[in-house]
Amino acid sequence: MPKRFRLTRRFPVAMTEDGYRRLRRFAGEAGLDEGEALSFLFENFNSVIDHNTMTHRLRLFNSELEERKT
Repeated sequence: MPKRFRLTRRFPVAMTEDGYRRLRRFAGEAGLDEGEALSFLFENFNSVIDHNTMTHRLRLFNSELEERKT
């Protein structure tokens, strides 16, 4: 029996403008709202990412993070 889809957690999230625009575009293309799109991405995280690319991108993001905050 499939799990019932309920959005049970709400939390304040701070996102970059670029990240939010990409989330909205993905959600629109998939026919989901932003919360449903985030749920899909995290529920299927291991199958939707390329681990090698993610590690590299995460290193780049972290190295630029302090500069981007100012």
